[in-house]
Amino acid sequence: METQLTWYGHAAFKIETSTGKVLLIDPWIENPAFTGGKAELANLSHVDLIFLTHGHADHVGNTVEIGKRTGASLVSNFDLNAAMVSLLGYPESQAGNETIGHLGGELSLLDGELKVQFVPAWHGSSIQREKNAAPAYAGTPTGLIIMLSNGPTFYHTGDTDLFSDMALVKRFHKIDVMLICIGDHFTMGPARAAEAVKLVAPKTVIPMHYGTFPALTGTPELFERELKKRKSKSKLHVLKAGDTIALPSH
Repeated sequence: METQLTWYGHAAFKIETSTGKVLLIDPWIENPAFTGGKAELANLSHVDLIFLTHGHADHVGNTVEIGKRTGASLVSNFDLNAAMVSLLGYPESQAGNETIGHLGGELSLLDGELKVQFVPAWHGSSIQREKNAAPAYAGTPTGLIIMLSNGPTFYHTGDTDLFSDMALVKRFHKIDVMLICIGDHFTMGPARAAEAVKLVAPKTVIPMHYGTFPALTGTPELFERELKKRKSKSKLHVLKAGDTIALPSH
C-alpha cells in the first residue's frame, strides 16, 4: 500500500501510511475552502496522531473534537501542548511526554514507524479559549519534518516567512514533499515561498495556506511563475481541497 496524502484546504492535511496509520496536521477541516469539511469530520473515526505547528485557531481547528472522539495523541512542542490541555481541554492522557518535543528535537513514534523533528518557523503562536477572549501564550511556532520509515519524508512549513536557516533542512533531510504556505499577508507569499523551495530542494512541492480568505492573495499560478524564475527542479503539485494523492513507498 502506498502512502496517501489528502489536503483539506488551508494548512490541514491527512497522511495515511502504508500500514494504515492516520496522521493529521493542523486539522482545521471545516475551513471555508473545503465544502466537504463537515462530512469528512464526521467520518474521521480513526486517527492515530494529530500534529500541530502552532496555536492559532485556523491551525488548531477541529483538533480537540477529533482527539476526544478518536483517542488520537497530540504531537506538538511543549508549550503548545500545555496550552491545548489547560485552555482547550485536550485530553491530558493523550498528550504525554512521548509526543511532546521542541525545536531541534526528534521523536520516534508509533513503535518506530515514523519520526518527527520540530524545526523553526517565523510566526506567532497563541490560543484563545473563546472568540473574543484574550489570547494566551502557546509557545514558539514550528515547522514539522515527518519521516515515515517505509514512506516519504514531509516538511510542513507551518506559517512562516522565508528565512535563511531553511537551508539547514537540506543538510539533514532529503525532503520528498514540502507543504509550503504561499498566501502572503500572514505568511510568505509566492516569491519568498519559491526562494524557500530553492533552499530546501524538495522532490515535490505542494502549496497551501492560500485562498481561504480574501486577504490570502498568493496563488499557485504566481508561485509556479516564481519557481520557474529560479529554475527550480522541484515538481509543483497543486491540489484542490479534498484531493488525495498516492506517494510511493521507499
